Amino acid sequence: MNARAALFDLYGDHLGSRGGHASVAALVRLLAPLDIAAPAVRTAISRMVRQGWLAPARLPGGPGYEVTPKCVHRLDEAALRIYRVGTITWDGRWHILVLEPVRERSRRERLRAELSFIGYAPLSETTWIGLRPSSELEAILSREGVGAERFDAVLDGDPAALAARTWDLDGIGAAYRRWLAQATDLIGELPGDASDARVFAVRSRLLHGWRNFLFHDPGLPAELLPEGWPGEQARIYFEHEAGRLLPAAAAFVDRHLGEP
Repeated sequence: MNARAALFDLYGDHLGSRGGHASVAALVRLLAPLDIAAPAVRTAISRMVRQGWLAPARLPGGPGYEVTPKCVHRLDEAALRIYRVGTITWDGRWHILVLEPVRERSRRERLRAELSFIGYAPLSETTWIGLRPSSELEAILSREGVGAERFDAVLDGDPAALAARTWDLDGIGAAYRRWLAQATDLIGELPGDASDARVFAVRSRLLHGWRNFLFHDPGLPAELLPEGWPGEQARIYFEHEAGRLLPAAAAFVDRHLGEP
């Protein structure tokens, strides 16, 4: 787990509900159980400030950083998908994007990563589909200076077959099975008398592995998924263990946020 990813997880999972800010000293203390050193934390903070995710803040505990509105929006969107509150529904219409051609490779790669993160997949170099319009889409296109035609449509053919051709469901399913096996081992190695710091570290690693599915799994409804989809078993396990470990992890966060 790198420092930048760990900071996103920390702000999203703990600090967002505690004012969305923390001193640099507290951030260093909170990431120490993950074996992330202070220089790496400071470097990651600087990068996140440059990218518009964090902003400097004067806090009682010393210089610190708070989430920006852009970061709050991303973390809120991510939380809905991480914890998958409620049943995923779909009205049968795909949201279609037809993008202007992008010549620069770096912009194409950034755009591909951003669109994949919010649940779209490419049908071609310039045509993408998703289940529904994302609230982040306009900001992404604006940042990259890319125009796009957008419309909803019911496409011919079996929608489940289209989903299987468009997203690598076999690969995603295999990733869920691997994650579940690794997560079971991770939790199984945690003793019953583990310290709050160790519980925090284990829960953070559990969350980090689960959060990575945001980059690959678009969160398709059951009618578009293969029978016996392993993501459902993995989701049940994650939500149970994340909830079980939360009190001790939260106690660790509260203790170190309160230190000078």
